[in-house]
Amino acid sequence: MTAADFRRIALSMEGVEEYSHAGLPAFRVGGRKFASLASQAEGYGNLMLTVEQQAAFVEEVPQIFLPIPGGWGKMGHTHIHLAKANEDILTGALRTAWKLRTEMNAKTRAKRRPLPRGGGAPHVATSTAKKKRGKR
Repeated sequence: MTAADFRRIALSMEGVEEYSHAGLPAFRVGGRKFASLASQAEGYGNLMLTVEQQAAFVEEVPQIFLPIPGGWGKMGHTHIHLAKANEDILTGALRTAWKLRTEMNAKTRAKRRPLPRGGGAPHVATSTAKKKRGKR
């Protein structure tokens, strides 16, 4: 597989957009990154996984997956060796990272929208409620 394949597969997933992160291609869903091609010059794609997911991928196919060196790798960020991966492996790995990010996005949104006391729909401020008050 190639960086072009990585890009094609990532962009085929629902809600994904490509953007530049530190001048390098990255992919996000719901405004949050789940994969990048920051290491494409070395022949890798990068996936944002959990530590447990990373361990499973590395154990199952160590010639294709390896933790990114340093602190990022200790947090689950994982290289996928593009030339050694096939379409099914790359698609599955990208889908795993995409699914993790979409689930994390949903949890974050749920935490940000608490219901008002007494239940019911969240209150929406109107323009009159937002008026600034002068000094008193």
